[in-house]
Amino acid sequence: MAAFTRLAGSVAALVAVFGVNTAQADSVADFYRGKTIQMIIATSPGGDYDTRGRLVARHLGRHIPGDPAIVPQNMPGGVGLAAANYLAGVAPRDGTVLHMLMQNMPAHQAIGGQGVKFDTRAFIFIGNTTDSPNVINSWAATGIRTIEDVKTRELIVGAAGTATASAYYPAALNALAGTKFKIVTGYPGGNDVNLAMEKGEVGGRGSNSWASWKSTRPQWLTEKKINILVQIGLRRHPDLPDVPLLYELASNEADREVLRFISADTAISRAVVTTPDTPPERVAALRKAFMETMADPLFLAEAEKMTVDISPSSGEEAQKIADQIVNFPAPVVGRAKLLLEGTTK
Repeated sequence: MAAFTRLAGSVAALVAVFGVNTAQADSVADFYRGKTIQMIIATSPGGDYDTRGRLVARHLGRHIPGDPAIVPQNMPGGVGLAAANYLAGVAPRDGTVLHMLMQNMPAHQAIGGQGVKFDTRAFIFIGNTTDSPNVINSWAATGIRTIEDVKTRELIVGAAGTATASAYYPAALNALAGTKFKIVTGYPGGNDVNLAMEKGEVGGRGSNSWASWKSTRPQWLTEKKINILVQIGLRRHPDLPDVPLLYELASNEADREVLRFISADTAISRAVVTTPDTPPERVAALRKAFMETMADPLFLAEAEKMTVDISPSSGEEAQKIADQIVNFPAPVVGRAKLLLEGTTK
């Protein structure tokens, strides 16, 4: 009798849990049914963030309970700050706004960068589409082929703003590795820097995602119009086995730690986030839908056709990395702050 009672209790508990899960799934579907989700893209049309944001938007909705429509919206301004600040302070906190966060936002927050009205630790990471490294490149016509060449010759590189990776990476190398980059800031976006390279206004670009080069300018790689000088990440990409990592160019461990901090955000280089305080059941549904999308044959076929690299990580994994960047040891962050503020003025 006692055994029967225990069994009955266990069955009742399972039914209760199943009922709660079913109820939660139904409530998520009821919420999203007939709704439109915004996919905020922090850049102007045409670059890798825009390409990926629109690609994800085309496929993610059918994996979310209730099958909501997802509409991309470009929100350039402050090189990522306008969109991140909108997400933190204006967007409804209900899971109806997604944002492909610009990867340098956690580090920019950590060093106390200007214009930050958000805390990336409060954003909820839904997933990350790639951990492709960033790279610094030269335009082949300059004759500069390796980073060693930039230690003996000046290379003018374009950057979209001062508080961006395009300015930070070459500035850090000038200070810690003896390079001679001249950084020209103020370009509205990466595509504008690309045009400036073609016109001969600059001799390279201070940063771009390797995945972006492959997806947006594959002909430049095929025709060898650009040379990849440095890759920024914590491990060398299989495509670039002979290109040095940023932190490998430092001459001592203290400098390497600073360059590792600057490099860490490439692990979440194209992450999708949503607003703080989004209800947990919707977060769980969005994260599940994201990972299902990353394995969706239709999504992967379109990504392959567009030469968009997909090497995803879960929302939980991306959240952990972003939080680690903001919580990096204060002495390292302090050195990075002095270095970057001093060399991008």
